[in-house]
Amino acid sequence: MAPNNIQSVSVVVPVYNSAESLPELVRRLHAVLDAAGLDYEVVLVNDGSRDDSWARIGDLARDDHRTHGINLMRNYGQHSALLCGIRRARHGVVITLDDDLQHPPEEIPTLLNALTSDRDVVYGTPQKEQHGLFRDLASQITKIALRSAMGAAMARDASAFRVFRTEIREAFADYRGTFVSIDVLLTWGTVRFGSVPVRHDIRRLGVSNYTFRALVQHALNMMTGFSVLPLQIASMVGFAFTLFGFGVLAYVLGRLFILGASVPGFPFLASIIAIFSGAQLFSLGIIGEYLSRMHFRLMDRPPYAVKSETTIPQS
Repeated sequence: MAPNNIQSVSVVVPVYNSAESLPELVRRLHAVLDAAGLDYEVVLVNDGSRDDSWARIGDLARDDHRTHGINLMRNYGQHSALLCGIRRARHGVVITLDDDLQHPPEEIPTLLNALTSDRDVVYGTPQKEQHGLFRDLASQITKIALRSAMGAAMARDASAFRVFRTEIREAFADYRGTFVSIDVLLTWGTVRFGSVPVRHDIRRLGVSNYTFRALVQHALNMMTGFSVLPLQIASMVGFAFTLFGFGVLAYVLGRLFILGASVPGFPFLASIIAIFSGAQLFSLGIIGEYLSRMHFRLMDRPPYAVKSETTIPQS
């Protein structure tokens, strides 16, 4: 029986160097979705893989007409690949999950059952994340950044394992920014978010393509690409150091009038200059990040470009 009266779904999977795990992933997806009695498609988006992932996708597409692939011209990043697949989805509900089998396809009915009439997006929040220390730390940084960009407490439950109603994509149908965050874009179309705990498995094949540095960079891109929080921080830093400057001035004048002596010169002056110079450079750096975003937006560089596709059956 179809979960929650949902009749059809599109499963979108961004693929990067996962030739080994794809056959198992697709087999399990078919088993789960067939058992649920759903009309479905599996969209595999090859994000510039350097292994045999695209060839494997072609084999899987030939074996089952419900599986088809999209081959991007180069590596654009997980969220850009997802955006491409979401725009190609043909069914009423979209499911996204990673290609490394850490998101068990068997948990899909749990997510679909949680997509009730009062929710448009449901995240599968890991009961226990199976990552290393640095990856977990980077994930927390990303969620903090995501909360500032989404403006919603639900950001702490955000996950790449998610289901949402396909109609939401109309809110970002014309988005062409270089920096993409699917979770932020979803907030452009709805505020009805939910989450449900799901199993999170250990990665058994290959290695993670998300390093600590990549996750932190993604967090910075989200904050500067979809939020004004860094600019607000720069303003608060500037205001705080202005107050600090007035405090230093009061100290210098007070020492002069009360003790009749000025503050000893070079060490004090050098410290003050260093502090204020650091604050100014910090603020200029944040402003520079926003200017770079404007520069890339003016270039009108698309978030992805498609090189080829397997045959997609017409609905």
